[in-house]
Amino acid sequence: MPRVGLDSESVVSAAAELADAEGLEAVTLAKVAARLNVRAPSLYVHVGGGLEDLRARIAERGGRALLTQLQAAAAGRAGEDALRAIAGAYRAYARAHPGSYAATQRVALLGGEESAKAAATLVELLLTVLRGYGLEGDDAVHAVRVVRAALHGFALLETGDGFGMPLDLDESFERLVQTLHQGLS
Repeated sequence: MPRVGLDSESVVSAAAELADAEGLEAVTLAKVAARLNVRAPSLYVHVGGGLEDLRARIAERGGRALLTQLQAAAAGRAGEDALRAIAGAYRAYARAHPGSYAATQRVALLGGEESAKAAATLVELLLTVLRGYGLEGDDAVHAVRVVRAALHGFALLETGDGFGMPLDLDESFERLVQTLHQGLS
């Protein structure tokens, strides 16, 4: 019999919190169960596909949250202003939720319908922002790839302690966004 108050959402929330605190690889059924004060087999009632299913749900949840933040950041903005807003929101999400962010970047975890929908909407959002630069068709698709690669690369290095030099990361990020803006212009 399932524990009262325990449902799929609470299991995924606990797993996402663990991923954000200790890294996605630290997420195990045993650790999530311990956080919820249940035994690991009890989780299968809520996450039938085991650990990979749980990680996929973290990815889906993270993808929706990231998309929501980017949409809010871009609302009512265009061109450079929109680019700066989504870049800042992207970085903020990755910093605040490093484990969930990492899950959103694993293609193997993004096979679900919700993940595919969020990913497509994210690309559409970026295409909309890039229309402010006069980019259409293949040029816009290539630009989306460049922007995503740049933002992801910075986020990955920052959340993974990949920047070792004692220089201001905010300034480095500002220069990255400025370089993107100039390249897109």
